[in-house]
Amino acid sequence: MDELSQADPVDAKKIQRELQLIWSRSGSPTMDLLLREGRDALEAGDLKVALGHLSALIDHAPDFAEGWHLRAQAFFREEEFGLALADLEMALALNPDNFQVVYGMSLILEQVGRLKEAYSGYEAILAVYPAHEEAKEGRDRLARQVGGSDI
Repeated sequence: MDELSQADPVDAKKIQRELQLIWSRSGSPTMDLLLREGRDALEAGDLKVALGHLSALIDHAPDFAEGWHLRAQAFFREEEFGLALADLEMALALNPDNFQVVYGMSLILEQVGRLKEAYSGYEAILAVYPAHEEAKEGRDRLARQVGGSDI
């Protein structure tokens, strides 16, 4: 995480991918398979299957943050923002370093009109990962609306 905050954009992307790999390892081949199946279904747009795999993963490995994170993505795509936010809160409690969880929370907060909180989330991401393009875009998109600078 220290390297990420100092990295240029190219190196930051590499570090982000490395962190994602680390965060995606549960320590159990069976749980890793459920995660992979859930991720594949999510990428294919089969939200029902994704939710099934990811809910099973959470049932069997409730302390594995990435399961909560991915299930939140499925809920978000179903526009179940309350469920998505609850899963993201759990993911963040289990892995406070996962800036992608904060990004997801910020998107939801923005979607439901909680703009100051969304802006704060984008700012928090940029404090640890200054090269995070989507967080920059979110911050810049909300800056004028919440009284922040748009520079």
